[in-house]
Amino acid sequence: MRIGAVFPQTEIGSDPADVRHWATAVEDLGYDHILAYDHVLGAGTDTRPGWTGYTSESSFHEIFVLYGYLAALTSRVELVTGVLILPQRQTALVAKQAAEVDVLSGGRLRLGIGVGWNPVEYDGLGLSFSDRGIRSEEQIALLRELWAAPLVTFQGRWEQVDNAGIKPRPAAGAIPVWLGGGSDRTLRRVARIGDGWLPQMDAVAGAEFVARLHGYAREAGRDPAAIGLEPRLNLAAVPAAERVDYVKGWQRLGATYLTVATMGAGHVTVDDHLGVLAETLTELRRAGLHDATASA
Repeated sequence: MRIGAVFPQTEIGSDPADVRHWATAVEDLGYDHILAYDHVLGAGTDTRPGWTGYTSESSFHEIFVLYGYLAALTSRVELVTGVLILPQRQTALVAKQAAEVDVLSGGRLRLGIGVGWNPVEYDGLGLSFSDRGIRSEEQIALLRELWAAPLVTFQGRWEQVDNAGIKPRPAAGAIPVWLGGGSDRTLRRVARIGDGWLPQMDAVAGAEFVARLHGYAREAGRDPAAIGLEPRLNLAAVPAAERVDYVKGWQRLGATYLTVATMGAGHVTVDDHLGVLAETLTELRRAGLHDATASA
């Protein structure tokens, strides 16, 4: 499997030296990719009794700026958004920003997108929360056209481009688009238009979801094996003795990618996060779940 590390957004702080140290060490350890979460606005809880989830106190580095920085600091690791909340952004701007990161990193961007859960962000950014899912499909179509062609004319329900394009574009003419989320609508969307799916559950629960995803893919005329799977191993939630079995369970379901998350486990320093990442990758390699030579 290709093993990645989740950028510890809420715990790493704002010192660029710490960000640099974490990212370069992750690459040196042999991880195959870095995955970062995305939020623009955090909700103030003083006017929202009972609020759950991230707040205005939660730190989130802006994802494209972060990856522009990491593109210059790293040379091999793939940079994955996990996930960019696409419908709260202007599509042509996302196409431009993603293409720029892809160009500056030498083709190392994989764009994971989702529709989000926080109406506070949508309201603050001036975009509709209620139709975000269906809008994202049109956005993905426009992204792919803007990456592939020098000039695009696109007339959709929400998106319009009149004989215009972006430059530079990705050298490959495309950037992989993976989708996050666990609703049935999301699974159908992945089956029809996604390059991969980013589930957040264990393999026991995931088996039924993967079966549905594969069924929907066949209905859409696609080979299920062509749709990537990248689950997440949350070290704060999965006991150490169960981690290898957790990963093997997903491997049996066809996952060829996996990302390790260290947040929420009480780590205080960057080196604390890196230490547990080193131990986890060693354990997964010992179990035959990661090839050290493939990352060299």
